[in-house]
Amino acid sequence: QVQLVESGGGLVQAGASLRLSCAASGRTFNRNAMGWFRQAPGKERELVATTSWSSGSVYYADYADSVKGRFSISRDIAKNMVNLQMISLKPEDTAVYYCAAAADRSNAKRIAEYDYWGQGTQVTVSS
Repeated sequence: QVQLVESGGGLVQAGASLRLSCAASGRTFNRNAMGWFRQAPGKERELVATTSWSSGSVYYADYADSVKGRFSISRDIAKNMVNLQMISLKPEDTAVYYCAAAADRSNAKRIAEYDYWGQGTQVTVSS
């Protein structure tokens, strides 16, 4: 049974940093796309960042325009984890953040392309 478990959310002030982590179990995703999405109250779930497998141990990252330069996605292959480092947080970053993994795709950008989802972790940024 595949599980994705997020951690690291919390309440911070604007300008602060947070690091979200997602631990996968049940299978490995070394050659699969993984990503972070978020959903704010009253809004649709949106892509934040994805990491896609290219070849060997090479991965490349993509980011939503709203987080470029502030968020950084990374993988810990040995631990089967994906992390999201967030700096210069803004109130508009407030949302539930979800980790996701694709079952068979090495590259995935759309929500529908992801098969496994975590339960989410709340990030609240106060002004």
